[in-house]
Amino acid sequence: MNPGRDTHGGTTPVQEKVRTLFGLLRDCVLCPRKCRVDRTAGERGFCGLAGEAMVSAALPHHGEEPVISGTGGAGTIFFSSCNLKCIFCQNYQISHIPGGRPLGTGALAKEMMVLEEKQCHNIEAVTATPHVPFLAAAVVHARMQGMALPVVYNCGGYENPEVVKLLEGSVDIYLPDFKYGDDENAHFFSGVRDYVTHAATAIAEMIRQVGDDIEVEGGIARRGIIIRHLVLPGHVENSLKVLALIERHFPLSVPLSIMSQYTPVPALTSGRVPGRRVTRKEYERVVNEAMDRGFEYLFVQDVDERHIAPDFGDDAPFHWN
Repeated sequence: MNPGRDTHGGTTPVQEKVRTLFGLLRDCVLCPRKCRVDRTAGERGFCGLAGEAMVSAALPHHGEEPVISGTGGAGTIFFSSCNLKCIFCQNYQISHIPGGRPLGTGALAKEMMVLEEKQCHNIEAVTATPHVPFLAAAVVHARMQGMALPVVYNCGGYENPEVVKLLEGSVDIYLPDFKYGDDENAHFFSGVRDYVTHAATAIAEMIRQVGDDIEVEGGIARRGIIIRHLVLPGHVENSLKVLALIERHFPLSVPLSIMSQYTPVPALTSGRVPGRRVTRKEYERVVNEAMDRGFEYLFVQDVDERHIAPDFGDDAPFHWN
C-alpha cells in the first residue's frame, strides 16, 4: 500500500493515519470485538476477512435520506461482511459472509471515480468497519486523481472510537446507526454486550470531527452527521430508550433518521426475529417521542407493507427504487 506523498516529499496527516490503520491489521482491533488476529498473514477473526478489501456491489443508490441520495443517487460501495451480523439484517446476503470481489487500493479508487462519472452525489461506504484501511487509502488515491465528492461512512454504530479518530480527514459525512437502547437487546439481536457504550463514544468522536448537524448545498449534504435508528416491530421500548440516550449524550440539533423499513427476511426467520413490518402506530409513537423531546431535524419514512429487502443476487438489488 502506498497512500502517496505530498508535493514536498513528506506524508500528509491523512496519509499518516492511513499508515496507522494498515498497521492495525497485524493485530486487528478495527472494531470493538478486537479479535487481534494478524489479517496480513491470512488470519481471520469474527468478520472472516483477511488482508484485502472485499466489495459486493458498487452502484448509484436512490434509497437513502433525500440529502444523501438526491436526484443522482448516492455512489454506494457495499463492502462484504460485518462486525455485527444482526439476526434481522436485510443485507444478510453480503453482511453475513465474507464474499464479494477483492479490490486493491487502485481498483477501489477507480470504483469511486466511476461513480463520480455517473453523476452520483457522494461516495457512500456501507459496512466498511472491517475495511477502513482500504477505504481510507482508496479515498487518498482517488482524491489525488481529482475526485471531489464527499465521502459518507455508513456503519452500524459498533465502532472503535480510536479507529474513528483515524478517519478524520477521509470522511465528510457520518451515517451511523444507534440500534439499541440497552445491551440486553444488543446481545439478543447482535451478539454484543457493549454496544451502547461504543456507539455513544464513537458517535461523539464523529460529531467532534464534522459537527452536530448536516451541511446542505443545493439540497445535497456536503458535511456532517445523521444518526439513524430502525424501529423494530414489537420493540418500541428499545427505540424510546435510544432516543433518551441520544438526548443525554448529544445536542438536540443532531439530525435523526427514524426508519420504518424493517422487512422480515425468510432466510433468517427463526422465531427470534419479528415476522412482520412495523405498524403505523408503533412508528408514530417513536416519531412523536422524538418530537416531544425537542429534536430539531428529523427524517421520517412512510409505513407500508412493501417488501423492500434488497436482493444482491440481482444486478439491480434495490428493484423498488
